[in-house]
Amino acid sequence: MENVRIYEIPPCQMVSSQCGMFGDGKLERFDEWMSALPRTMFPRDFLWMDAERGGFVWYYIYEEGMDIPADLRIVDFPGGLYAVATDVDGQDNAQAMSAIDAFLSQHPCFELDNSRQQLGNVITPPSAAEAMGYFQMDYYVPIRIQDRHTSD
Repeated sequence: MENVRIYEIPPCQMVSSQCGMFGDGKLERFDEWMSALPRTMFPRDFLWMDAERGGFVWYYIYEEGMDIPADLRIVDFPGGLYAVATDVDGQDNAQAMSAIDAFLSQHPCFELDNSRQQLGNVITPPSAAEAMGYFQMDYYVPIRIQDRHTSD
């Protein structure tokens, strides 16, 4: 059984926390806003590390008519294909990344797409996390279908 799935996020707009670190208020403010929204069947938020600016950026899929606080921004998100694996949130994700690497080795029709950021989102409902003692995190690694042009 495969432990990696392929997921496509369509091009869309996202509400952005802007770059920050946990403890500086930006991400906490975003979490406060996002947590007040109705829970959906699937998480709609994605966190990623902006290495250039030295912090995290938190996104939430924007829907027309949402009430967005003035300190948050709406950004265009390019979308694309992702290889996704699950692991324990806040721990070393080497096992999940190894599973994705192995999956890509077994499926040469895909390759890494380094033009986009890796994303993550916590998928565990609070009640399940309390019962288990931890949260699960989905790790999204951007991929694309390999260009397979052949000469005739």
